[in-house]
Amino acid sequence: MSQQEGPVIGRSLTLHLRGDWGTANLHRVCGWISQELTDRCGPFTRVAIWNGRGFSDSVRAVGRGEVDIAMTTPVAFTTAALAGRGVFGGEPFPDLRALGVIPQRDRLVVGVRRSLGITSFAEWRERKPALTLATSVNDGINYVGLAAQEVLSRSGIDVTGWGGQILGDERPPETLAHLRSGRADAIVHEAYMLPAWQEIGPDLHFLEVEEDVLDGLWADYSWPASSVEAGHFPECPAFRTLDFSDFLVLTRADLADDVAYTIAWILGETRHLLEAQYQHLAPERSPVTYPLDPVAMGVTPVPLHPGARRYYDALPRA
Repeated sequence: MSQQEGPVIGRSLTLHLRGDWGTANLHRVCGWISQELTDRCGPFTRVAIWNGRGFSDSVRAVGRGEVDIAMTTPVAFTTAALAGRGVFGGEPFPDLRALGVIPQRDRLVVGVRRSLGITSFAEWRERKPALTLATSVNDGINYVGLAAQEVLSRSGIDVTGWGGQILGDERPPETLAHLRSGRADAIVHEAYMLPAWQEIGPDLHFLEVEEDVLDGLWADYSWPASSVEAGHFPECPAFRTLDFSDFLVLTRADLADDVAYTIAWILGETRHLLEAQYQHLAPERSPVTYPLDPVAMGVTPVPLHPGARRYYDALPRA
């Protein structure tokens, strides 16, 4: 694509973006946005990408004005920040706005080794086994650790109280390695499309999260439920659990309108640049669920920035 196609911003910009630890998907999206935006702005444009964790730290960084734009996942967890609920209690960020969503179908799943014979949360509560559970750190920032604690506690599961232990790590590969090595008996985590899940999946019973737990999480935090389809894990039936989908491109209401529009245009009109980086994977096994649909990219529970909305509203609908 030539630099002249699409919107052009005549002035030079200095922008700060925030991604993930540095090598995962959020940083990759930041790099894509940075390249395409720099091509369409004045000659002295500078864009910095800051490392982060991609969870509540990203939301706070935008809300506090530390960066202009940040990536965070899952999308639904940001809605609590608008009114200062949950981990954002006491610090609401009503001026948060979305520039778009990168679709990424994901679920938080709970698996227990088949050798333990536990196939439901009711059986887990009844047997109270002393086991080792692998998940992420629950430090008020990492959404995986936060969601795992909420699901387990609301389900009446007390791992440490029953004589077991919790192994808390930061990134999915670290947690999955505990299962592969035999150090852990159970797991609560996301990124359920990763190939490592297919390796450990046959050794696990995946537990359906009970409806009252899912209803409570929706009522308290607006965290949605969803299903894992039958056969996603080997010989596993369909089950309900917590939805953990989508990457959110987040900003504030004070971002310049033409910058917001241009970034939304980049997301929708140069999407092939991101898709090409994942096409060696089947869509259902990819961390980015391609092909990307610009209309769907404009659907978010966080209000769209008016500049971004101008792009999405002009798209043709089927």
